[in-house]
Order: sequence, then C-alpha cells, then structure tokens
Amino acid sequence: MQARPIFNQLISRIQEPRRFIQVLLGPRQVGKTTLALQVSEVLDKPFHFISADLATLQDLAWLQQQWEVARQKIVAGKGCVLIIDEVQKISSWSSLIKSLWDADTRDKVDLSVIILGSSPWLVQQGLTESLAGRFEIIPITHWSFDEMSKIFGWTLEKYAYFGGYPGAAPLADENDPSRWKNYINDSLIETTISRDILLMTHINKQALLRRLFQLGCSYSGQMLSYTKMLGQLQDSGNTTTLAHYLELLSGAGLLAGLQKFANQQVRQRGSSPKFSVYNTALMTAQSNMTFKDAIQDRSFWGRLIESVVGAHLLNSIRGTQIELFYWREGDSEVDFVLKRGDSITAIEVKSGPENFRRSGIDLFVREFKPSRVLLVGDQGIPVSDFLKSPITKFID
Repeated sequence: MQARPIFNQLISRIQEPRRFIQVLLGPRQVGKTTLALQVSEVLDKPFHFISADLATLQDLAWLQQQWEVARQKIVAGKGCVLIIDEVQKISSWSSLIKSLWDADTRDKVDLSVIILGSSPWLVQQGLTESLAGRFEIIPITHWSFDEMSKIFGWTLEKYAYFGGYPGAAPLADENDPSRWKNYINDSLIETTISRDILLMTHINKQALLRRLFQLGCSYSGQMLSYTKMLGQLQDSGNTTTLAHYLELLSGAGLLAGLQKFANQQVRQRGSSPKFSVYNTALMTAQSNMTFKDAIQDRSFWGRLIESVVGAHLLNSIRGTQIELFYWREGDSEVDFVLKRGDSITAIEVKSGPENFRRSGIDLFVREFKPSRVLLVGDQGIPVSDFLKSPITKFID
C-alpha cells in the first residue's frame, strides 16, 4: 500500500538530532501500523514491533523485556525503531517508558520510539502525567477522498457510500455490499467499542452507549436535543451521561456531537448537538441501503453528502487550532462553522438542485460577520474539489 501524506513528516521527525517519542493517535484500521513500518523500511533501520492489544492485558515486566529486545537489535550507524501498539492497555506504562527513555537518552542509546494508540484520551493522559517534554503527537485520521481516489480509484459516490477504511476497500462491492457491511460492523465498530471504550473506561450503561452510537449514525447530519435522544433511546439516563458518552465516541474516531456556534462558550456547551460521523462507512454499514438504493434515495443521499463534508472537516481539524460547529436559529441553519482565533468561515452544503431547508447564511452573516462564506455542492464548490482541498484553504 502506498504511503500517506503524513509519511514524510514522520520520517523527518525521526531523523532530527533532538530525540522525541513520536505518538501516532487515531482510530482503528486507518494505517498507523503500516505507516510506522513503512518509515522503518525507508530509513533502513532494524525495527521491533510489539502490541499490547490482547484480550489479557500485558504488564510492565513484558514491556521492559521488549524494550531490551529492541536495544539488542540496534545496529551501529543505523540504530533501531521500537514500535509499541496500543500502549494504553498496559497499566502505568508512561512511568516505565519515561524511565527507559531517559536512561537511553543519558547513555546515548540510538533507539527511536513510535507509540501507536486508538484510545486518544487514555494515551494523552499517560503522556501528560509522565512524559511531558519528551513526545510529539501526530494525529492519524480516517482516509480522505483524495487518498482513496488516488490509491483505489474511487469516485465520490463510492467514497460517500463506502467511506475511508482502506482495509475494507477490497470488500467494497457495489452490487453486493453485505460482506463489506459485516466487516465494518464486526471487525471495526464492535472491536472499537468493546476494546477501545468499554474495556478501557468505566461505563455504567454499556447498552446505552451502544444505542447512542447507533442513533447518532442514523441521525448523522442532523441536530437532536438530549431530551429527544433519551426519548429515542428509552433510557432513564441523563444529559450529562449522554454528553460524556459522545465524548468517548468522538475520542475513538467514531461519532461527534457538534456544538452550536455562539459568542458565549456557556451557550455552546448547553446546546443540542448535531451528530456527525467521522467516516460515512459507519452510517451505511448499519443501514439497509444498498449502494444503488442510497444514490436513488435523495433524502438519504443528501444526508450522506453532508456527512461526507462533516467527516472531512472533523478529520482535518485534528491536531490544529481550528474548531468546528454548526449554527441554527429557529428554522434558519448553517451546516458547518469553522473558527480559528477571530477568523470564522460559514459553510452550507447543497447536494442537489432542490433545497428544502431554509438557508441561514444571510442571518448568520448579519449576526457574526464571518470572514468567508462557502457553498459546497450544487452551484458552488464541487463536493469532490472541496474534499480534495486542505482545510487551511478555507479559513484565514
């Protein structure tokens, strides 16, 4: 498989004289391991790959043993790369790595370390607790339309339906997507929820989290109040629990709850969230829609296109200072709002000649005076062009 654009950035960081632990954070099955191994091969360095992603969690003694194995693989003039996958599943991992890393730095041991993690909140907790000043984070996101187009030759329609999971690409059969759907549901969704969220975080209502994820995927591109969510989920939980579960799902790169744009931060936090998947495969794999059905159902296809744009924005802002919101006042709505410092960009997505919603762009412009106003889709920037453009192109 070809290397991703982030490939060169990782190579340059490892080659720098000053030593940092490189931390690749991102969802499952987006190529973190492949990327790390490709870098090791290009640098012509021996490497040692280990994974703590097991049903029985590894312990500190195992980690220390594996670190020593990597030290023994060091070749003079080349060094060695130690790649640690799912490190957050080892209790107190960060303290031990700090000790080993500091010892190697002191003794000038030529060992580069790459940490891979699919539970960002747990990895970051360990980093900030023990490894301050010793690491750099590189966000690894779902594959973009540009990447899937270049490597697999996908059209916009195919990308909108099958999403950005490269490992599932060989199963993406437009005539019979059943095998592809089973792979997404069983190998990606279930594994992420059970191993990266439920196994690693104390969840009082596991069934509620699962139902919230399913509800959010079916409503992606739509706003839903917490009260209506509880009604749909038929649960006696509270809004605080739902908001927390949404944060966990977002951290795992599955589902986000966008907040309403407002001048006051308190109003943003108290608003009804707008669901947005990080990968449209999460929508279609759980639906009864075939590829042909999805294209012909204009309502579903419209939400899918808006969700494709939302996913592109969500993945693009990872590791940046850009924030993503929606805006609504009465019946007037703006699909997406980008904010970086004082710069604001309003984005409206239009998937076809008909537009049943009342655009809120004019009202938003009068109230907030955005730096840019974009129309993506019919009579605006073609969706395919927008998805292939870096997000920095659209915000000052």
